[in-house]
Amino acid sequence: MASSLPSTFTLRFDRLDRATHRLAASQVLDLPRRQVFLFFEDPRNLFDITPDWLNFVMKDRDEMTAVCEGAEFDYTIRWSGIPLPWKSRITGYQPPERFTDIQITGPYRSWSHLHTFDVLSEGTLMTDTVTYQLPFGPLGNLLHVFTVRRQLEDIFRYRAMRIHEWARGAMITKD
Repeated sequence: MASSLPSTFTLRFDRLDRATHRLAASQVLDLPRRQVFLFFEDPRNLFDITPDWLNFVMKDRDEMTAVCEGAEFDYTIRWSGIPLPWKSRITGYQPPERFTDIQITGPYRSWSHLHTFDVLSEGTLMTDTVTYQLPFGPLGNLLHVFTVRRQLEDIFRYRAMRIHEWARGAMITKD
């Protein structure tokens, strides 16, 4: 991809305990909070900010409506060529400030992705905080060290670039 990471983008990983990890990513967008929230509220936009190598497919993508408390969404991703189902549910829906999507079924033992949108003088601070656990106990932790963390870094860096393009009006959609 020709774009570079936005200067305001940050990404950090923390290990909370033996099995629990946290990813925190943020960036400032020169747009009003409501506009940023509306973009993320539409689950169809996930397709345009997800790397192609994940082979992200959303079931009933054309019939999807906006996010709301309790809404559930079905996806498929590919990890190392293996198709994996993923079902998420929206919780803590507080427009235009925040919402969380939690994994109901999927490749992680647990996954909770908090999206927050804070007003700044220069626009909106968008923050993703993902708390997750991998399956397979100690083997899952090895997978995290050698593969999963790097893949999550790649995914969230890609997202940051695509979101930056969108905020500048320069994103070409994948449709």
